[in-house]
Amino acid sequence: MDAGSLNSFSNLKGQSRCPLQEQFLPRRNSKENLDRFIPNRSAMDFDYAHYMLTEGRKIKENQTVLSPAREAYRKQLAESLNMNRTRILAFKNKPPTPVELFPSEHSTSSVHFTKSSKPRRHIPQSSERTLDAPDLVDDFYLNLLDWGSSNVLAIALGNNVYLWDASDSSTSELVTIDDENGPVTSVSWAPDGRHIAIGLNNSEVQLWDSASNRQLRTLRGCHRSRVGSLAWNNHILTTGGLDGQIVNNDVRIRSHVVETYRGHRQEVSGLKWSASGQQLASGGNDNLVHIWDRSMAPSNSSTQWLHRLEDHTAAVKALAWCPFQSNLLASGGGGGDRTIKFWNTHTGACLNSVDTGSQVCALLWNKNERELLSSHGFTQNQLILWKYPSMVKMAELTGHTSRVLYMAQSPDGCTVASAAGDETLRFWNVFGVPEVAKPAPKVNPEPFPHVNRIR
Repeated sequence: MDAGSLNSFSNLKGQSRCPLQEQFLPRRNSKENLDRFIPNRSAMDFDYAHYMLTEGRKIKENQTVLSPAREAYRKQLAESLNMNRTRILAFKNKPPTPVELFPSEHSTSSVHFTKSSKPRRHIPQSSERTLDAPDLVDDFYLNLLDWGSSNVLAIALGNNVYLWDASDSSTSELVTIDDENGPVTSVSWAPDGRHIAIGLNNSEVQLWDSASNRQLRTLRGCHRSRVGSLAWNNHILTTGGLDGQIVNNDVRIRSHVVETYRGHRQEVSGLKWSASGQQLASGGNDNLVHIWDRSMAPSNSSTQWLHRLEDHTAAVKALAWCPFQSNLLASGGGGGDRTIKFWNTHTGACLNSVDTGSQVCALLWNKNERELLSSHGFTQNQLILWKYPSMVKMAELTGHTSRVLYMAQSPDGCTVASAAGDETLRFWNVFGVPEVAKPAPKVNPEPFPHVNRIR
């Protein structure tokens, strides 16, 4: 069981701070770390250098006029003994003459292959932007950050939900929840990027229209206590609660509860639908991961899971479906487990397990490369970028001073926002620059398109 809330959402120190205001931190200048040039000593001949500085000069001074034959002989002897060198210090070795090991027709193709290979991507080691997030609840089991398809980021700070528009860096307050119903325990954007679901501590879920700042409806009767996790599947909103239940709600109809999944014995802390919308992954404080399949779900009944995965030894909140392999799921364990595990959701087999050394709070796949990003707690409070499937560390991103509980990915898949118990929201350009779409080839307009063709 992982430690939950470590600070009260009503922390007084945050009251004087304006939410989502940028922090300007001094940056290091990369040109400050300069060093002198050190010559290549392996290419030097110190004995010859000493000889030329002492005895060699005497010989030149005492040289008499030689006959052409003797002069030619002396030059040939010096060349044979490598005595014609004039440079004492060598700063660069000459490249060796390339040896052609393959026929010329193969060499051209190998050169072409080298040129077409991708250059290594630069991964910035510091956050591009840092915003204040006062009253951010430091609770491992909640989900208080989400980035919608309209490029607006939503974050819950205590009883308030704020929206930060990434296109112009503007901030607005969506809603303030009464003390008897709050704090906010989860937020999740609908696929349209306009509507947002807000889970509350009193077991209710509110649906809001962000464009008009208007509440559309309240979902009641799903849970008996706080709703800490949310996941959308088109018009189905799936909610997970402290009571261990998972409920599918059809937000279009009055009687919104259409399916209930019972399998967790403690709080449901993570929910993620697969890209196809066919399978749901859930993680809980009972150290379990369940895979649920909609094809096995008769409506209005308690549904049996497809797979129950019991390999983790601590609470599971971090879940991420692979974008390039539909049946691959990554899950991360809490402080007593510290591993990232990979699952084949067709068979339920564990494909790999990697010990990260610290609590795994969140996971995100790179949409364009075979990479996985994880966020962590004690002791480093860092983000780690892994190469999949080798799970070699590509980068470690530090800056947060408390566990990095929440992560969200921009719509273009390149920028990641992270929120931590240190009450800061940081933005990282960890997944590269978005690819520019190639313009479509110009098509010559057909002359006289209004004239019928004669065959």
